[in-house]
Amino acid sequence: MQYLNLKCIDAVSSQDFQKQKPYPWVHMQDTLTPEGWNELRATLPDIAQFRRMIGVRRAYGQAPHNRGILHYIDGMTVAQPWKEFIAELNGPAYASFLRRMLGFTPRQKFILTMEWYYAWQGCSVSPHCDARRKIATHIFFFANDEDWPREWGGDILILDDEGRYKAHSAPGFNDLKVAASLDLRKNGSLLFERTEHSWHGVRPLNSPDPNIYRKLFIVTVNIPTFQVWWRRVRGKDPDGYRYRLNAPGDTGTAEAA
Repeated sequence: MQYLNLKCIDAVSSQDFQKQKPYPWVHMQDTLTPEGWNELRATLPDIAQFRRMIGVRRAYGQAPHNRGILHYIDGMTVAQPWKEFIAELNGPAYASFLRRMLGFTPRQKFILTMEWYYAWQGCSVSPHCDARRKIATHIFFFANDEDWPREWGGDILILDDEGRYKAHSAPGFNDLKVAASLDLRKNGSLLFERTEHSWHGVRPLNSPDPNIYRKLFIVTVNIPTFQVWWRRVRGKDPDGYRYRLNAPGDTGTAEAA
């Protein structure tokens, strides 16, 4: 089965992407084939596999990003559709798409990391700019009107600081202008490029039941900074997880820092 909708991603203009304000971003609808999206949505991992990150301190005084995270590690057990989709993401068509959108040369190196993010009632993502090694992020949302009505929240906000804040700071939602409020449900995705002013966030979710989850899959495009290189020397990926599982039941180990 084909998962990536190549007609969709091939139609995206890299010139328009790079000219987008306040930083490069594009909302793509029908990024996956209808059959592929449905198969992936039906076989999403169970929340029991996730690390619940609650109240974890963030740098620069930013508010915690409460959520459940399942980091993809080579060798972990996932449903067959996800194995096939991840293989496509590691394949030449997706690499070509990223190189075209981000202006990479054929020899320029990048490393993909992937995670499932689940969030529940009251969770939010405070305004932030990603770490410099995360040159771009591609977010896939797996929900429709029945799974997650829009009134429950969850739009990804593209925020504009008008050049007033450093990336290593902690403005609130009221300090920034909303350049776009993106509804990625029904097979939508968001690709954005990291800059020193690529602020984004999600306001608190207001779903009626804490056992209902807003489900994302996130692909991060990492460039080989010194931090990435040093982690690799120690057998870890750019996010600090071991590249491979050592034994059945092992979920990998994240860095303490």
